[in-house]
Amino acid sequence: MMGLGTESVNDGKIILSFYNNNLEVRGDFFPHQDEGIPIDNDYIRDLLHKANINHGIQHDEIHNAFKVCNDYDEICRNVLIAKGDPPVNEVPEHLQLNPKLGKTKMPQNYDDDATVDHRERSSFIIVQKDQILARLRPLKPGINGMNIYGGVIEFKVEKPPEVFQGENTRMDGKFLLSSINGQLVQSKGMLSVKETLHVKGAVGYGTGNIVFPGNIQIDGIVSDGFKIYSGGSVLLKQTFDVTEAVIKNDLVVVGGIIGRNQAMLKVGGSIKTKFIENCRVACRKDIKVDSEIFNSNIYTMETLEMGDKSRIVGGEIYALKGVTAGAIGKKTGKAARIHCGVDFTLEQEKEKHNNILGIISGKLKQLKEIMDDPSIDGEKLKKYEALRKNLEDEQKKTQEKVAELLGKINAFEDAKVEISGEIIPGTLIEICQTALFVTEPLKKVRIRLDRAQNRLIVDNL
Repeated sequence: MMGLGTESVNDGKIILSFYNNNLEVRGDFFPHQDEGIPIDNDYIRDLLHKANINHGIQHDEIHNAFKVCNDYDEICRNVLIAKGDPPVNEVPEHLQLNPKLGKTKMPQNYDDDATVDHRERSSFIIVQKDQILARLRPLKPGINGMNIYGGVIEFKVEKPPEVFQGENTRMDGKFLLSSINGQLVQSKGMLSVKETLHVKGAVGYGTGNIVFPGNIQIDGIVSDGFKIYSGGSVLLKQTFDVTEAVIKNDLVVVGGIIGRNQAMLKVGGSIKTKFIENCRVACRKDIKVDSEIFNSNIYTMETLEMGDKSRIVGGEIYALKGVTAGAIGKKTGKAARIHCGVDFTLEQEKEKHNNILGIISGKLKQLKEIMDDPSIDGEKLKKYEALRKNLEDEQKKTQEKVAELLGKINAFEDAKVEISGEIIPGTLIEICQTALFVTEPLKKVRIRLDRAQNRLIVDNL
């Protein structure tokens, strides 16, 4: 703080306070007392001269303050006396990360009480090809400043947070773009896009559901309730607890596959795993299972291959080109049903049309009962006749569709079921809709279709 040292105690005075490394000075104005001398322009000029303040002087602020102080005998505090010019730091040219990356939009009208499924939130940043990752910011020149004494304050050179071009990225003008669909990874400022999403731990609330356009590797377990969607192949190093999963290419599970409730797994390529329990699995290519398939419905357009000591217990298997396994059934378990040689997609479509036929048949029966009522007038009877005709036309078309599907369902007559161990009685085996119901144990057999005799042949291996 500073004031003039020669004034009387009754004289008006200004006490100065200096701030921000001499970039700013403020004053408290005290009015004169009794016979003291009031603050005037000479006093202010001498005060600024003695304090060596010569830059950024706020004349209007000072004038207004000493007028109030003198005319109304009021103390005026914290009056801006002078203000310097702060330096503007230089910012070099640099790549700035796109701030919108990884931002999850909350639903409209969201509030703290709203129910949010945190499984839908992902901890990974997934980017699309040609998406903007960063923007090139130009050089921002520095400007020197000046303090209240007229002294130069040199600008500094800032080091802003910046990123650098990495793998699978490219510059297009002033923008850094992703060259592929994938996971954005930042390591020591380097921005790269990875074709494979690598989850180093478990899939759970820490990761959210996994939705990725390429390959996925998961080192930990997949917890119940979490979904997997992959546009490539998936490798899981532990147990796969399936809720819902759709995988475009291959699936390899080092542990086993466990399903709960209505769990559904769809794979466009092949599957390799240790076991499958309580799950519905649809696969375009081969399925290889080391040990056991338990109470599961399995569908493949190729073959189901299992180990020598493997076993199928319960459930239903649709394998177009055949099944190789150690054993089928268990004395204390549910019976299994094996279907080979049939296209399961057409079989499912046939079942759908059969269900439609059942509904139509029920409606026609109800309609007949209504129309047999003698109390119905002629106008209503006409409407019911038109409705019956429409239903009968629909019934005919659906029957024709079922007949057409029946001609296509048997797609591979050379399918075989080969069992190196035992088939337990109660097992049903079908090849091209020709059935064999096992009533006595069968050991080390191959079951094939004899189309000429339209029956299944059991050969000893």
